This record gives sequence, structure tokens and C-alpha cells, in this order.
Amino acid sequence: MQTQNGSPRSPKKFPWPIALDTLALLLWGLMILRYWWTGRLAVLLHPDYHWLAIGAGWLLLGMAIWRGIDLIRTSQGMATQHIALLPRQWSLAILLGVAVFGLIYVPRPFASDTALARGIAEPVGLTRSQPQRFQRNTLPESRTLTEWVRTLNVYPEPDAYSGDPVNVTGFVIHPPNWDDSHLMVARFVLTCCAADAYPIGIPVAVGDRAPYAPDSWVTVTGTMATETLDGQRQLVIQAENLETVPEPQNPYEF
Repeated sequence: MQTQNGSPRSPKKFPWPIALDTLALLLWGLMILRYWWTGRLAVLLHPDYHWLAIGAGWLLLGMAIWRGIDLIRTSQGMATQHIALLPRQWSLAILLGVAVFGLIYVPRPFASDTALARGIAEPVGLTRSQPQRFQRNTLPESRTLTEWVRTLNVYPEPDAYSGDPVNVTGFVIHPPNWDDSHLMVARFVLTCCAADAYPIGIPVAVGDRAPYAPDSWVTVTGTMATETLDGQRQLVIQAENLETVPEPQNPYEF
């Protein structure tokens, strides 16, 4: 093909940089919004930051549309130049690969193996022969697992809580150095995102832990008591009822 002055006309090249930029933006936007739509965003991010992630998802979709329009104009010869958002091919390949993986992968909350590997922040009471009086405003049966642990961090004497009613929900851990009559009910606490989640837990005396598999979710009702477990004097839930429950929509505490 020649131009009017007889010189050969260079064939149009498809604007691959714009097309790949558009695809990367589209996939990342869809990935973030998919986590929000399916409720899996709570497994990855603290609720206080959900609005930021959702906003970023919509922003990426908007940028993908804008780049798509630029792609159409460029392919039709209406634009003479373009600027690729991602000039390095390897960077673009990584972003596309992560986005595709994110669209396929279903994130799961951390489980007992991660809790054991990271180390569980379990409350351990200090030995005192005569516990001092401690005033507490929250009803014991209304405390979550996190509130129990935080209360014990303030006043760790286990005898101060003996006989208090308990009603907490968490997943089951079988610490390998405990006997079969005790398990741990645990939760992960999220401060920002899943990367900084840390486990907390309280021992539970159940008689036989075999029916309660690790990582299963249970609601424990009972009373607090002081026991020496694994060589440490600490607060233990004397279970009166242990009910298996579905994994909550938001498995973390804050």
C-alpha cells in the first residue's frame, strides 16, 4: 500500500501497551469488587478500610474504561501517540498474573496451624495468694473472646474471675502439649489487614476434645476456673455446653 506521493504506507500497529494496561486495570478493579460483593473482603481487611478498597475498585474500573476509549481511538488512527502506564513488560505480566489469580482464588481465614505457628496470646494468670478486688463494668457473659483477653491483660489474676459465666465463640485448636481433656477456643484479631492478624485464645476444659475437630467453630458456655495447665496457673473455661456453629461471616475480632 502506498501514499499519494508514491511512498509506501507503514501498516497500523495494534496498540498493545494500551490494551494490556486496560486489561490490568479492569482485572484489578473486578478482583477487588468481587471480594466486596462475595463478602470475602472481611477476611482480608479491617472493616474501617473497606470503603477505601471499594473506592479503589471502582476507580480502577473507571480508569479501565478511560483507557479502553483511548485504545479505540488509537486503533482507529484518531490518536497519534500514547503513554503506557506500565512500560516494563515483566511488571505488567506480574500484575496481570496476580489479578487473574485473585479472581480465581477464594481467600480463607487463618486457621489453627497458623495460630500455632505464630504463637497464641493466651492469658496467663499471675500467682497471688490473696487476689485484690477488681471492679469490672462489663457483664462477664457479654464479653467476647477479645474482651476477656484484654481484661486479663489489665488484671491477670485468674482467681478474680472464678465462677464468672462465659459465652464465647471461636475456632478450635488442639495444642500438642496439652492432654486430651483440654482444647483452646481462639480467634484472630485484625488491626489493619490479614498480614498483621494475631491469634488469641483461652483454654477450655471439655473432658474429651476428640469430638471437636481443629478449625471447627464452637460456642462455649460455662464458668471460669483456675487450673494449672502445661505447668502454668491460668484461667480455664469449665465448659457446660459446647455447640458446633457455622463459621461467622466475619471470622476476625477487632
